[in-house]
Amino acid sequence: MKDLFSDAPSSAYQPLAAKMRPTSLDDYIGQSHLVGAGKPLRRMVETGHCHSFILWGPPGVGKTTFAQLLSHALEAQFIELSAVMSGVKDIRAAVDQAKQMRSMKGTQTVLFVDEVHRFNKSQQDAFLPYIEDGTFLFIGATTENPAFELNSALLSRARVYRLTTPTVDDIQLALKRALQQAFVSEQSARLQISDEFLSIMAQAADGDIRRGLNFLEILSDLVEPGVQVTQAQLEDVLGGSVRRFDRQGDVFYDQISAFHKSVRGSSPDGALYWMARMLDGGCDPLYIARRLLAIASEDIGNADPRALQIGLNAWDVFERVGPGEGNRAIAQAAVYMACAPKSNAVYKAFNQAMADVADQPSYDVPVHLRNAPTSLAKSLGHGSEYRYAHNEENGYAAGENYLPEELATTRYYHPTDRGLEKKITDKLAWLAELDEHSPMQRYEEN
Repeated sequence: MKDLFSDAPSSAYQPLAAKMRPTSLDDYIGQSHLVGAGKPLRRMVETGHCHSFILWGPPGVGKTTFAQLLSHALEAQFIELSAVMSGVKDIRAAVDQAKQMRSMKGTQTVLFVDEVHRFNKSQQDAFLPYIEDGTFLFIGATTENPAFELNSALLSRARVYRLTTPTVDDIQLALKRALQQAFVSEQSARLQISDEFLSIMAQAADGDIRRGLNFLEILSDLVEPGVQVTQAQLEDVLGGSVRRFDRQGDVFYDQISAFHKSVRGSSPDGALYWMARMLDGGCDPLYIARRLLAIASEDIGNADPRALQIGLNAWDVFERVGPGEGNRAIAQAAVYMACAPKSNAVYKAFNQAMADVADQPSYDVPVHLRNAPTSLAKSLGHGSEYRYAHNEENGYAAGENYLPEELATTRYYHPTDRGLEKKITDKLAWLAELDEHSPMQRYEEN
C-alpha cells in the first residue's frame, strides 16, 4: 500500500507537483462545482457516506488528488492501480489486500484506478462483484467520455462526476502557493518572479496545474534564489511547451465539434480560431479538410454547390504545396463555407430515404422504369411506357412517376429559400405545376 500522506525521507527527491499535493479540501484548487460548500464531493468527504464513482476530466485537474483526500478523510487503505500498467492479476491482488484489511483490521479500502478506460471489458467486469459487496470503494479516473469507453455494467454501479479545466487564475494561485511554501532556502530567499510572469506561465500551462508547477520547478533550477527571473529565462522554460491536445480524446472531439458548429453557424472567426487551436495542438490539417468536405454536403448542400469543390481544391493545394501554404488554403475553404448560405435539405432527404428503405418492404420497380435487355423482358412490357424526357416539351416528362407505386406521392427533398436552393425551389415548384396540369399523370394522389 502506498501511504501518500506520510513525509518522504529528507534525501528522497519529490517533484514539486507531488510536494504541493493538497492534504485537505481547503487546499484543493478548482472544481468548486463539486468540492465547494454543500457540493456532492465535499459532502462525501465531510460525512463519510461514500459510493463508488468515476472522475472524468482532462489531465492535471485533480482526479488523483481528490481520491487521495477522500481516502485520508475516511482513514482508509489507499490502493492505486494504473490501467496502463496493470492486468487482472493486479486486480486480484488488490482485492485480496482489501479483503485482508477488512477482515483483520476492519479497515475500509479505496481502490483508485487511473486511466480506467484503458481496461478491456473483462478487466472492467472484474471489479463488479467487489463494488457490490463493499470489498472496496471504487474510484475510476478517465480522460475519455465514460459513456463511450466504460462498460454499462460498471457505469450502473458508479456515479460519474465531470471535472473541468482549471482557469488561469486557479493555476496562478497554485503557483503562488508553491512559491510561498516550497521555494524557501535556509536564508529564506524565495524564487523572485513577477505576477506578470506567473500569469504568462499559468496561461502556458493550458489548463494543467501539474504542468504549471513543472514549469515553475524547471525555472527554479535555472535561477539563483533571490534573483529576479528574466524574460529570457521564462522563454527558455516555456519555449517547448505543447498545447493540451489528445488526438483521440475528448479535447480533440470537443474542438472539432466547436469548429464544425462555427462553420455551420456562419461564424468565420469561430472557424478560424478553432482551426488554429487544433493546428497549434498538432492536429493533422487533412483531418480538418476532411471535416470541411462533410460540412459542404451536410450543412451547405445545394445552397452553394461550389463549397464542395472549394473543399476539394483546398485538399489538393495542401497535397501539392505542403503545410505552410496548404494550411492557408484550408483556412480559406473554412471561411468560405462559414460565409456560404446553409442548407441541410439534401442531408435530411438522404437520411429519410435511407430510413424508408430500411423500414419498408422492397417495393417493385415500376414496369415503365425497368430495363429491357432481352426479348422476354420486352414481351413483359418492361420499359414500354417509358417517356424519354429529352423528347418531351421543356425536356420534362410532366406527370411521370419515378418512385415505386406505393410511394408515388412521397417527397424527400425540400430545398430551402437560401442561396442557389431558392432557384431550385422555384424550379421544382414550376415542374410540380406542369405535373398538376398534365393529362398523363401516371399515379394520382389519393
